Amino acid sequence: MAHGASVAVFLAQIITLLVCGRFFGELMQRIGQPPVMGQLIGGILLGPSVLGMISPALWHSLFPPGAAQHAMLDAIAQLGILLLLLVTGMETDLSVFRDARRTAISISLTGILVPFICGVILGSLVPDSILPANGQRLITTLFLGTALSISSVKIVALVVRELGFLRRTVGQVIVAAAIIDDTIGWIIMSVIFGLALHGSIDLATLSRSVLGTALFLVVSFTVGRRLVFMLIRWANDHIQSELPVIAVILAVTGLMALLTSAIGVHLVLGAFVAGILIGQSPILTRHIGEQLRGLIIALFMPVFFGLAGLTTDVSTLARSDMLLLTAGMIVLASIGKFTGAFLGGRIGGLTYTESLAVGCGMNARGSTEVIVASVGLSIGALNQSLFTAIVAMAIITTMSMPPLLKWALQRIPMSPEERARLEREEFEAQGFVKHIERLLVAVDDSPSGKLASRLVGLLAGVRGIPTTVLHFDNESAERSADNRAHVKQSAAAIKADAVAADESANPKSPATVEITTRAGESAASAETIAAEARKGYGLLFIGREPVAQTNTFEPQITRSAVEFAGAFAVTISRHGRRRNPLSDPLRILVPVSGTSLSRDAAEVAIALAQGSHGAVKALFVANPVRHVRAWRQRFGNVLAPENTGGAAIREIVDIGEHYGINVHGVIRRARTTRDAILREIERGGHTLLVMGVSPRSGEQLFFGELAAEVLEHSPCSIVFLSSEAPITTPEESREERVNLHAREHARSADDRATPRD
Repeated sequence: MAHGASVAVFLAQIITLLVCGRFFGELMQRIGQPPVMGQLIGGILLGPSVLGMISPALWHSLFPPGAAQHAMLDAIAQLGILLLLLVTGMETDLSVFRDARRTAISISLTGILVPFICGVILGSLVPDSILPANGQRLITTLFLGTALSISSVKIVALVVRELGFLRRTVGQVIVAAAIIDDTIGWIIMSVIFGLALHGSIDLATLSRSVLGTALFLVVSFTVGRRLVFMLIRWANDHIQSELPVIAVILAVTGLMALLTSAIGVHLVLGAFVAGILIGQSPILTRHIGEQLRGLIIALFMPVFFGLAGLTTDVSTLARSDMLLLTAGMIVLASIGKFTGAFLGGRIGGLTYTESLAVGCGMNARGSTEVIVASVGLSIGALNQSLFTAIVAMAIITTMSMPPLLKWALQRIPMSPEERARLEREEFEAQGFVKHIERLLVAVDDSPSGKLASRLVGLLAGVRGIPTTVLHFDNESAERSADNRAHVKQSAAAIKADAVAADESANPKSPATVEITTRAGESAASAETIAAEARKGYGLLFIGREPVAQTNTFEPQITRSAVEFAGAFAVTISRHGRRRNPLSDPLRILVPVSGTSLSRDAAEVAIALAQGSHGAVKALFVANPVRHVRAWRQRFGNVLAPENTGGAAIREIVDIGEHYGINVHGVIRRARTTRDAILREIERGGHTLLVMGVSPRSGEQLFFGELAAEVLEHSPCSIVFLSSEAPITTPEESREERVNLHAREHARSADDRATPRD
């Protein structure tokens, strides 16, 4: 019975903290403050400082003093710390750090050193009556130094984003410096935790903690990075039960936290590093990330920060010594952090106004400070009074940061170079290729299959997209050895082209492109492609010869496109008479019409040209008109009317400029679009036509009359890209797709049997 009552009280506590945290978090967000501050304030209102004074009976019934009852909430808080650090690490964008590393390192080092010294001085002057009962002044002093020097990357990034400065140069510097602050802060805090466990500074213990931490970081960001990616990919591709990736993420976080605990530092460092590695995983889809963040932000965040507020006893600040200490802590933290960050900005080459903004932006402690204080309280480095003072300092510095940062950022002008970069990044964010998280390629050993392998390698290399290779083989059961050999050859070709394209597009920092193969019984079939599609792919590349004589798509191509139920591209090679078609730079022609289909095709063409050092020509076909009265505008050396064609070509030229590719735009008048395309291929000596198409419903894959005529008469290779809604939706069951085929077959005048899936 007691156990049931304990569980009921525990559930009441969780619900109260959730509702109160959500309510005050919403209020704070509406006035421009981080929601976490509302959750913290809500916890303070539920604690002994407010509810305990207004209604002691209600407060004691809701939060009884029993050790067992408190242990249940404490367990949630400890798990919440790890999960919050996991989310913080996942949201840590290391690419921002790479772009501004020199200035960010300068800001972070001085921004930590100056307030840390202030904290150490403050700790040495604190009276013994305020120190914890164990009398470990050194440990407490080091904790105070850490508390004053740390910044909350989550709060900093949130405020900078809400002010619209996340992609501005100064915004990137602030966030990058906060990332370094967080990382160094957790390392320092973990080492201090190891010292606290032994009660004093022991050179051997300190050396073991520092060396163990350094070794842990080196292994994590080398071997560990690849291992985490492999585990996530394996779970995503092989485990059939619900939410397998989230389960693996939680397991990895727990194991890395235990590993840091084993080397003598705190678990939070392992959770934070695990979050960074997990956030960098190439196949961590947005959907999976949102599911994980949803659980943590909706449950653990309000409960943890509400509990931190609940632990805060504001009445201790009524004492003159504590009030003076808290005020001094706030002043030292603010001045020390601002001065250190400002000096670091000036040393790093920032202007006076930029350094001013950096100093204001780095002065938010927020959630990180509360976690540090909670850890210090749990290991005895802080007592209740010091914990309350640190929480008060975190609230005041965090709430003062947004208006100060907004005032400082408004004083910073935008340079032409920065404006151009922001426009380019915004342009890229809306692109088709940008949102392809994984590529799936299904090829055979034909010229079309080899060409598709090369094109996939170029696309994957330029954009760093993980790729999975399947090989078409109608007799996979009998010819599994041949199939394995073919898929390895295709994968090797893709890998080679991806590496070359990656080095071409990113000469300063080429990334490793992950290539996965499926061979043997997993040869490409409708069933295999349907199973792979469920693992999360943005584009399917099909490389298989069309049916001879008729120039129609082979039935397996149709089934593959239908089963994939997403964006797909079909590659047809016409390079049989060329000497070395797979090693030459691509000369690409892309017809444009101003639609999203042609825009997506042009973006793919530009990426392929970027990887192969090739060229792109955008062709707009205008219908013949006897009397044309229109303004004419020059594109390259070709005159064009200022109409839809001009706007369509200009859009593609702009895309090319963003990626460093000079797109040549032309407008041609012809009796038919087919004639214009074929004539332009011959005139320009093009080796590849990339064409945006929309599949028609039917038994056979069909992209319309124009695509069919181009397929029949084109002298160069072709990529038909379908980036629109699929023929069938991913939610349709296999039975529904079979029924759809049957209905279409019944409506068809053709008496041929419907291809079986």
